[in-house]
Amino acid sequence: MMLRTIAAAGVMMVMATAGVLAQQKGPAPSATPDWRAQPRYATANLRAGFEPDPHEVQVEAGGDREATGIGPDCAGWIDFSKPDVDLNYTAGEYPLYISVAAGVDTTLVINDAAGRWICNDDFDGVNPGIIIQRPASGNYNIWIGTFERGAPQRATLRISEVPPRR
Repeated sequence: MMLRTIAAAGVMMVMATAGVLAQQKGPAPSATPDWRAQPRYATANLRAGFEPDPHEVQVEAGGDREATGIGPDCAGWIDFSKPDVDLNYTAGEYPLYISVAAGVDTTLVINDAAGRWICNDDFDGVNPGIIIQRPASGNYNIWIGTFERGAPQRATLRISEVPPRR
């Protein structure tokens, strides 16, 4: 009986220690970026036919988490903690063109109005771009990443209804 009590106490001690270690470790990182967080740089409220076109936002591209696995064609490094830009878009008869211009290889990750993840790496050289032929009205969360892990890089997000020149 004494041996069972000591063994049970040992098991309880191991379980308690594991519980403390799990608490100290902290929460597991999310598998997808936090689309609910306030954007880092801007919220653009645009209605079909907006002017000026393109609407541009200056950002620092990059982050500490790899975008691979978020959705099809996702690549590069972004900040999972918050989008760079939120787009509240009221659709009309035009397609929506979302692209990035930068002096380094950048990537684009979008959580669209239906909650789908859309990504692109090299639409125009090393600059990413996404064409949404029939955009829905709603909120689009946008992350601009860098293909290589490293320091944040200056980039320009462009939102347009006019096809980009390639």
